[in-house]
Amino acid sequence: MKVLTLDESIFLAAILILEDGAYGVAIRRKVLELAGKSVSYGTLYSYLDQLFRKGYVSKAFGKPSAERGGRSKIYYRVLPEGLKALKSTIFLQHALQRSIRQAVPGLVTDER
Repeated sequence: MKVLTLDESIFLAAILILEDGAYGVAIRRKVLELAGKSVSYGTLYSYLDQLFRKGYVSKAFGKPSAERGGRSKIYYRVLPEGLKALKSTIFLQHALQRSIRQAVPGLVTDER
């Protein structure tokens, strides 16, 4: 079972939610929305490259646009292996929460 880091989980979830609109700026905004976490573009692309190298996401170039100086956006999509790792991680997180709730009542709540 492959388990993702919390940050990897957040980035994969953002890509999954954005579907066909998952490119750098949109992913960065979604990560902020989901986790309240602002990431630099350097950090963003470092994680995206890491997820790509692990075989969790694919990337494809969009059409060049004039407003971007002719540069293409890179779109990301979660691959089956990434989805499997995300499911395993969510399962582990839920199991851990259940165990903590039993051992230390009141510690795990829906509040931050």
